[in-house]
Amino acid sequence: MKKDLIFLGIETSCDETAAAVIKKTKAGKVKILSNIVSSQEKIHKKFGGVVPELAARTHAEKIDHIIKKAISKSKCSFKQLDGVASTAGPGLLVCLMVGMTAGKTIANFYNKPFYGINHLEGHALTMGLIRPIKFPYLLLLISGGHSQFLSVNGIGKYKRLGTTIDDALGEAFDKTAKILGIKFPGGPMIEVYAKKGDPQTYNLPKPILYRSGCNLSFAGLKTAVLNLSKKIKTKKDKYNLASSFQNTINEILKVKCKKAFDMFLNDHKNLKNINFVVSGGVASNQSIRKNLKTISLEAKFNIDFPPIGLCTDNAAMIALAGILNYQAGKKSNIDISSQPRWPLDEKAPFMKGAGLIL
Repeated sequence: MKKDLIFLGIETSCDETAAAVIKKTKAGKVKILSNIVSSQEKIHKKFGGVVPELAARTHAEKIDHIIKKAISKSKCSFKQLDGVASTAGPGLLVCLMVGMTAGKTIANFYNKPFYGINHLEGHALTMGLIRPIKFPYLLLLISGGHSQFLSVNGIGKYKRLGTTIDDALGEAFDKTAKILGIKFPGGPMIEVYAKKGDPQTYNLPKPILYRSGCNLSFAGLKTAVLNLSKKIKTKKDKYNLASSFQNTINEILKVKCKKAFDMFLNDHKNLKNINFVVSGGVASNQSIRKNLKTISLEAKFNIDFPPIGLCTDNAAMIALAGILNYQAGKKSNIDISSQPRWPLDEKAPFMKGAGLIL
């Protein structure tokens, strides 16, 4: 690389309006010059979930201000940018269109390359914001909309090893929280409740646990929680159910990770340093982090998590993905449309969890 590269990233796939400016130096060091995220949590709280039209309207109201704030904090100008990257999908179509329109407008006006980025690729490459990426590595992406094991073999080179066949893990956390009467967004509060309960109180189902491969399923677990919730009488009962739910998730991940490790190693038999990256919003859960660290240590995989602030949706990961696609020789794709359905591994068989929000 002959020069430093500076990219603006824009993220509006769901209910965060985000913009960031990332610099990658000639020496390969990545610097986050700004990373602005405006959450819509308070707006959607009274509805118990994200309302797409309301989210899009809020994005439209905030996007100009958030982008200008990101540019100002970075101490760069629009003219100094080497490119612009916006999340093109997967996500809520009406929300994606806001960020895509903003990004394309800036790229057109200043004659800069534009990249429509797969949101999942952003999560897959997030560790590059912290240290140089070494391919290949195994990725577990766990968020509100996605739960997948992927072999990350290079920029644009992704092989799906397993995915949820129904609900995403983050969705299971959020729905369980709602069942327990925790206000939106309740997923992170499950961990708080779990610390106060006994994880052995309830024996919950572990769907498709011993089926071959590392596909995941959480719908049956969620239904079991719903049925048990009807018998709950005290706050302590809620704590115990939350603790049992989280413990069951950890047991499922323990078995499925081992299967994913075997599948990854089968594809990379001569690999010496084996890296395992866990990203997405659910990767913020400390109990899950502790569990996955133990599993990885036993299997001799080097595990990495992004910092908590970079696990959830942000534009820094989108800007970085733009830079890495640019460096990989990918052409500017300003004609790309917003794509609510966009699996990272487009050759993999169709499944709900393969990069979709339905």
